[in-house]
Amino acid sequence: MTEFSPFSAVITQPFMQRALVGGLLTGALGGLLGSFAVLRQLSFFSDALGHSALLGLSLGILLGLNPTLVLIPFAVLFALLVNLLVQRSQLPTDALLNIVYSTSLAFAVVALSLVTTYKGGIQQLLFGDILGVSWLDLALIAVLLVGAVAYLLVSLRAQVLVTLHADLAGAFGVGSQWHRIAFILLLAVVVAVSIKAVGVLLISAFVVIPACASRLVSRRFGTYLVLSSVIGGGCAVLGLLGSGLTNLPSGPCVVIVQFFGFLMALLWSLRGRQERGRAALA
Repeated sequence: MTEFSPFSAVITQPFMQRALVGGLLTGALGGLLGSFAVLRQLSFFSDALGHSALLGLSLGILLGLNPTLVLIPFAVLFALLVNLLVQRSQLPTDALLNIVYSTSLAFAVVALSLVTTYKGGIQQLLFGDILGVSWLDLALIAVLLVGAVAYLLVSLRAQVLVTLHADLAGAFGVGSQWHRIAFILLLAVVVAVSIKAVGVLLISAFVVIPACASRLVSRRFGTYLVLSSVIGGGCAVLGLLGSGLTNLPSGPCVVIVQFFGFLMALLWSLRGRQERGRAALA
């Protein structure tokens, strides 16, 4: 019975229970949106948005306001601005995003150097503090998850067309540009709300890794969407439990579990490809 006592001690702590719920919701939400972001080649956009979020947090701290409340409108405005620059500029998208997030990161570091009253640490901003999430944070993430699922279900046909074939979507009368902007704004809000739990440097992993793992083993689009959320939420819970048992940082532990999940999906995919190849030759 004693071999279970460390595990029981971890999961009975109120802060750990909030962390597990928060990790499950954040991971599922990141995986769901990541499934579309990966196919639309917006992976680097989510990374740039996460890095640039540090500037929004810095402004909130510098102004003495709630950083999360400042970050949400900042992330929305940043997403709209970057989308406009990508459409109007002749520069490659990845180069433009690199310029934007590097510059905003530099401004954020300068802004943080001017702050003398912030009680938090730079490590919490960079890597998150999912163990410190409140029930209010969880409620906000849950509302976002429900809203995202509802929006994607209502517009699923349009989302699939825009994701897989934007030109064909236009032929069917689907406003691909409107759906693109709506998805980018939704992604921006989700990133802004999840930063507190996940951190600036790790937020893109929550979006990209579960979706990539799901894509390797899924043959149907519906399976791909569901499995992305399951992998995201499941890896978050396992990573948090590992963090609680080993006293290691929670955010990095979750990403490490996600990485091993991706490796398992990759090996499964390679094995399936070899078996199909042998079956074709038989």
